[in-house]
Amino acid sequence: MDSILLLEDEESVSRGIAFTLQKEGYEVYAASSVAQAEKIYQEKQPKMVIADLTLPDGNGLDFVRDIRQRGDRDTYVLCLTALDGEADYVMGYDAGADDYVAKPFSLSVLSLKVQAHFGRSRRQEASVICSGKLRVSIREMRAWIGEEEIFFTRNEWKLLQMFLECPKQIFTKNQMLERLFDAEGEFVEENTIAVNIRRLREKLHEDAANPCYIKNVRGIGYVWAMECKRG
Repeated sequence: MDSILLLEDEESVSRGIAFTLQKEGYEVYAASSVAQAEKIYQEKQPKMVIADLTLPDGNGLDFVRDIRQRGDRDTYVLCLTALDGEADYVMGYDAGADDYVAKPFSLSVLSLKVQAHFGRSRRQEASVICSGKLRVSIREMRAWIGEEEIFFTRNEWKLLQMFLECPKQIFTKNQMLERLFDAEGEFVEENTIAVNIRRLREKLHEDAANPCYIKNVRGIGYVWAMECKRG
């Protein structure tokens, strides 16, 4: 199980983040101070640190800088900050942070960032995913049903990768919209989800009346129902 050290002194925020990530299947160790975080870090050796910057006994960036100076280059560090000035981000990256989330933030956005990181880590270990008759090379962005190669649009690829990274997990329409948010600022309308799902199903040769890959969860969203194997 992927482990996360959460360094956040505001109890309600910490509780909300921990609950969300635990529900996604991650092991979360919560700390409310730098001293507590240091103890957990030494004992648990987490794969990710999510750190607030302003803490009762110091600065989250000092903690991040300290673990980097000790030679830890593998633990992924995601900082939470209410500061959004360019200088603040530069200081964070200089200290060793890998990414930022500005407060106030959506828990689903934070969750997707966490999923994206661990998904990339898993893809580096095994970049080919097989599910039923579908075979996908993540690294090459190519997919086949049996011997037939299937071609997807950019948004179809984003949705497909999201499903394959977390099979059996239900995604809400809002989570899917956030996944399709374009880096240049172009936002995808909600009805685009239904259109892309329909097109994905068609390309996967799904039976519209009884799909085996992408199933609708009434009133919530969609789930990739088929087992996935990496290799």
